[in-house]
Amino acid sequence: MSDTSTNRGAGRPRSAEKDAAILRAALELLASHGYTRMSLSQVAAAAQVSKSTIHLRWKTKADLLTAALAALRMADAPPASGDTRTDLVAVLRDFAATVERVRGMALIGTCLAEEAHTPELLALLRERTVLPRRALLRDVLEQAADRGEIRRGSDLEAAVSALLGPYYAGYMATSAPPPDWAESAVDLVLAGLRP
Repeated sequence: MSDTSTNRGAGRPRSAEKDAAILRAALELLASHGYTRMSLSQVAAAAQVSKSTIHLRWKTKADLLTAALAALRMADAPPASGDTRTDLVAVLRDFAATVERVRGMALIGTCLAEEAHTPELLALLRERTVLPRRALLRDVLEQAADRGEIRRGSDLEAAVSALLGPYYAGYMATSAPPPDWAESAVDLVLAGLRP
């Protein structure tokens, strides 16, 4: 049996170009329409694919959207430098850029408001975007602890929350956190964690 017949029997391989077009269209529609007003039909039209092509890849609108957000996460961030402050600031800046690009604060509000009706949306958002971002920050802090830069036994989950919190608080207070919020948050947290 040839490779060609094997592939045909298993179905056509998925197109990476179609996947990318669908994810890009979902993010663009999220930014322009918001979650509740975007539809899979709109995504299909924007990506120039059929709606069934989307359903072959993602079960629901929540599944598609959170996959698109997961693909976007850390897409433009620089590689880790090994410098704790620099790496924490890079993760936070990428987080803010991602939130701003897709009107993420509105999406968070929608997820919370729709939790009773669409619980999978918030669950998928946590699983695919929130927890991986927190893990990135925690990894940088764990490496810093291994190098002796911060106290061993520090509550790193609380530190991660303290790093992310100023963005949300600044947004709620003024709808735009100050330009140096990431550096200020990192400096404050690291000062509290030093040996």
